[in-house]
Amino acid sequence: MKTNRRNFLRISAVAGAGALTAASVSSCSREKGKTELMPEVSKAVIASHLQKFNMSGYAASPLEKIRIGFIGLGQRGPGAVERMVHIEGVEIAALCDKYTDRVDKVQAMIAKSGLPQAKSFSGTEEAWKGICDDPDIDLVYICTPWAWHTPMAVYAMESGKHVAVEVPAAKTVEESWHLVETSERTKKHCMQLENCCYDFFELLTLNMARQGLFGEIIHGEGAYIHDLRWGYTYDKNGYADMWRLKENVRNGNLYPTHGLGPICQIMNINRGDKMDYMTSMSSNDFAMASEIDQLAKEDPFYKPFAGKKYRGNMNTSLVRTSAGRTIMIQHDVSSPRPYSRIHLISGTKGMACKWPEPERIALGHEWLSPEEFKALEVKYTPEIIKRVGSMAKEIGGHGGMDFIMDWRLIDCLRNGLPLDEDVYDAALWSVITPLSEWSVANRSNSIVVPDFTCGSWTSNKPVDPNLPQGGNTKVLSVESGSNQLEIKHH
Repeated sequence: MKTNRRNFLRISAVAGAGALTAASVSSCSREKGKTELMPEVSKAVIASHLQKFNMSGYAASPLEKIRIGFIGLGQRGPGAVERMVHIEGVEIAALCDKYTDRVDKVQAMIAKSGLPQAKSFSGTEEAWKGICDDPDIDLVYICTPWAWHTPMAVYAMESGKHVAVEVPAAKTVEESWHLVETSERTKKHCMQLENCCYDFFELLTLNMARQGLFGEIIHGEGAYIHDLRWGYTYDKNGYADMWRLKENVRNGNLYPTHGLGPICQIMNINRGDKMDYMTSMSSNDFAMASEIDQLAKEDPFYKPFAGKKYRGNMNTSLVRTSAGRTIMIQHDVSSPRPYSRIHLISGTKGMACKWPEPERIALGHEWLSPEEFKALEVKYTPEIIKRVGSMAKEIGGHGGMDFIMDWRLIDCLRNGLPLDEDVYDAALWSVITPLSEWSVANRSNSIVVPDFTCGSWTSNKPVDPNLPQGGNTKVLSVESGSNQLEIKHH
């Protein structure tokens, strides 16, 4: 059976209900063909995706000023606006949220900084299209609920805008391909805002790996272990329309990118190696369903969410790469455990591990002493941290990593440089979720991971945290006074 991939991969977000099959998930192929992806599947189609343009290594024309339109001013958007006012060459051009009061609050924050008011878009579900259609916008920065990420990113690229979109960039296999195809066709950047790639220890270990400290990388582990129930997922005054709780009916790794992104950069995934196949397993749900049922007995607000089947507490997914490396990714947001993204790197000469704290490095069979660790940290601190690390800690955003991410994005756009995280990374890191759902629903059978680079991973260049180009964008300290804006350069 020959078919067009765009018609074939109509995959819903609920993979466990049977919408996603092994036949639906296919690797990139330069020619149409047939294969057996799993023993029980007699026929399957490898999708035909001819790469229109390689966005890895793509340098768009430099922009002296980056006029940004922000969509979504709830949990993440206001912080992004506040960080961006500290970066040279940025104009806060437009703000959007369907709730007008959120836009008004951020406008007040801008005014307090002494900056001109941005254009406002609010009041309706489709107000965001006004930002994308505005010819005076260069970059659309998306901080909305997950279901809106791909539709907004695609519309923005179609409207001639570069895109920065919060994690995950896509919810389904089809959405991941849609992002790739649109970015290639429009030649507009689509960066997933995976801030953990810019955390201090992650950047340090990336540079250590680049310099060969760990030898050949063998294995990596990442996670998102974060108890989000009380004060977050269950909070009726938290996420709008309880969207985060609604997502938890999907059984798989719903939030893989925080732990996965830094590991992929260290392993040069999409840039010298690629994911081959993966398998996934979830525990039962021992918490969410019973807790929601109890809340519903106490408060009628929760009744629509009671009596449902929620995702298992712990999901563990395993990936094997074409070079024979392995990656473990875990997800648990409903167990009473200390926060952890693990971030473990293991090689032929040594290893590093971030959690449980303190951060540790071993060269051989013994952990380094604090003094030995400090000496290596001084030696291997990458240039990006030397340039903006201290100011990032002062400005903030998850300890500074949010600011480093935003600064690097703007620096690349101002200098016409390739992004550290491109659309292939956004698609790949996000697609782990629907693939994990399929595997969980099929007794943890393995499933092929699509190659969104269409083979160009063999020649794409790895990320370099030492900034061989660019790095000249200034960090601004903004102090508001009596209608005066004092900007200090650092």
